[in-house]
Amino acid sequence: MPIVYRFKVMFEDHEDVVRDIEITNLQTFEDFHNIIQSSIGFDASKPASFFICTDHWIKEQEIVLEAKKDSAGNDLPLMKDSLIKNHINDPHQKMMYIFDYDANWSFFVELSKIIPAADEKRLYPVCVKSVGDAPKQYKPAPVGKVKLSPEDTLASLLLADEIIDEEPEEEDDDLVDDIMGDVEDGVEAEEIEGMGEEGEEEENEEENSEENFSDSDDQQEDY
Repeated sequence: MPIVYRFKVMFEDHEDVVRDIEITNLQTFEDFHNIIQSSIGFDASKPASFFICTDHWIKEQEIVLEAKKDSAGNDLPLMKDSLIKNHINDPHQKMMYIFDYDANWSFFVELSKIIPAADEKRLYPVCVKSVGDAPKQYKPAPVGKVKLSPEDTLASLLLADEIIDEEPEEEDDDLVDDIMGDVEDGVEAEEIEGMGEEGEEEENEEENSEENFSDSDDQQEDY
């Protein structure tokens, strides 16, 4: 009869999100990986590693989901080939679980209880306790930093050109109307003033002419 390990699994950056998971000593780290992913609702297809740690959370042996070599060029043990029982060295064994190397999701894993016999009615591994909602695995891209395709970029540039071409036309039309209105008003005023002045000049000339004619007539009479 296999024994059961109960582990407490916590997000490194979200310690209020906790999962208690039970797994038998005869199951593998790949089984452990899958139940963690199932309990938090993540996409389990990303690369992952377990690190067996000391009491002070210093990483030691790495166990990987996909083939990988260590710094010396040696193959690291695979999860599917690694039994849980072969890596439990302490009643409070500590581990680190790293998932999706790009996003770097990190979890603290600590053995909290050893159950001498598995429950025959329970399917292992299993999440027996869930506290808190897991964060979103994929964070939305920040506004203004979304990478546009060449087609989207071209469309944006064309749209910007249309906007630039259209807006000044409306402003120019209004400006031209205003200027023409001012010019017309000015011309009308000048014409009116000019007409008045010309009218006065003509009247003065006519009066002068009449006076000249009358003087001539007087002179002729004298003669």
